[in-house]
Formats: sequence, structure tokens, C-alpha cells
Amino acid sequence: MTERGDDRTLRWPLPAKDPWSTPFAEALLKQLDLFPGATVLDVACGHGIPAFYLAEQVGATGQVLAIDVSEHQIARARMIQGRQLPWLRFERIDLRAIPPAVPAFDRITGNLSVMFFRPNRFDAVRGLVKHLKPGGQLVLTFPSLGTFDSLWRRIDREMAARGFIAERRGLAAYIAERPSAEEGRGWLTALGLQRVEAAEWPLEVATGPGLMFLHHPLLRGGFLDDVYECFKDPRLADEMMRAVSEDLPSFTPLIAQRCVLSGWKRW
Repeated sequence: MTERGDDRTLRWPLPAKDPWSTPFAEALLKQLDLFPGATVLDVACGHGIPAFYLAEQVGATGQVLAIDVSEHQIARARMIQGRQLPWLRFERIDLRAIPPAVPAFDRITGNLSVMFFRPNRFDAVRGLVKHLKPGGQLVLTFPSLGTFDSLWRRIDREMAARGFIAERRGLAAYIAERPSAEEGRGWLTALGLQRVEAAEWPLEVATGPGLMFLHHPLLRGGFLDDVYECFKDPRLADEMMRAVSEDLPSFTPLIAQRCVLSGWKRW
């Protein structure tokens, strides 16, 4: 249990040992204007960071609907919840196709959500805004363009040295596809939201060399995979990445950019 700013001991704090979801959720909560009794839609909720925290904050007079496309994640969240926080519901719903019957909410949140909005991120955000009440707030977090730039530069140099021309183009395309803070700000502005903010906070991700790097749960779970997908021959990818993994000083510290988008719907 931990103490938060309202001097209450929380039963559902953000997990202290989560090195990825929790730091992004902390950035989200810096921007989120939450109040008791609020209705909240939490998209791409995973196994409940920060849905459990949000539910405790809004209290029994509020409602939190947490959605994710993964049946496994929803089942895990429900298992953690048990019979507690009955005003919190976990449902398997694709955030890009929220049923019209789902009501409007005072707040819509999405921690580490924007990467799941592909391929049409703007349309996905527009769909969320449709479910936001007038005067409501939308807050989304994601690792923005610039995340792990030192690593991508090191891999690009290795690809160039080995003559991997097509693979370099593929990696460059992957990196360029990641949205920047300014791009995110443009989405909310184009949708007519007010008081739009796009804030960034750096987050250092620690790793060791060799297998510790190659099998790092955060890096291999969504970043290094992009490199491997550039190769038709996985053996070439493995050989190159082993070389990169032993040259840790050339690309550390590894810095992720925690971007938080926030905007308010007009009354």
C-alpha cells in the first residue's frame, strides 16, 4: 500500500514493480482531472493498469468500463478483480469499433493505447471522442517518436555495414510510422477539442548486454520485433542483433518518450 496526494491509503495503487505500464499511467494521471462519481471509459485496458486505480478514485457513485480486444487480458483482469469494485466492468470490445449502445463518458483514458489504433489512428481517436460527454476529457499515453532513438541509430549503422539495404528501408518505415507528440496534438485539434496538450516525459529503460537485451520483456515485446520483421531470413537478423547486443555502451542509456495527449470536448 502507498500514500497518494489525497492522504488516503489506497487499496488499488498502481503496481510499484511494473517498469512500463505504471510509469506511463503515472504520466496519464498527471493530466487527468478525475472526480468522485465520474464515468470513465478506459480503452486498451490490458489487465487493469490504471483501471483499478481509476475505479477506486471515482468510488461507488461512479462507473468505469475497461475494454480490451484481448480475451486473455480481460480474463486476467476479472480474476484480479474478483467481487471487488462492482462499479468497474471489464469487457472484450475493440476500441476501434465501440458499439453505438455504449454511452458517453465524463472521461476517456487509454494507457499505452495509441499503438493499437493502427492503421487509422485519427479515425480511432474520432470514434473515442464520439463517446465523450460535452465538457469531458480525453487522455491517452503512448511511446512517441524519438523513443529508443539511440538504439535505432545503432541498428541502422549495423545494417549499413552489412549491406542490408532493403532491411534498412523497412526499419526506417517502421520508425517513421510511430506518431510524434505534435501529430497527436494535431488529431485532437482537428477534432475540435479544447485545451489540447501534448506533454512528454523521458523514461530510462535499463538492460544488460547479450541475452538480457535480446530477451528484455519490454524491448522484445514490441520494439525489437520490428527489427526482426524487416528480415526474410531470421538467421541474418539473429546474427546482426547478437552483435548489436554486445555493444551496449554505444546505445545506452535507452530513453523512451512518455507522451500524454489531453483535450476537452466543447460544451
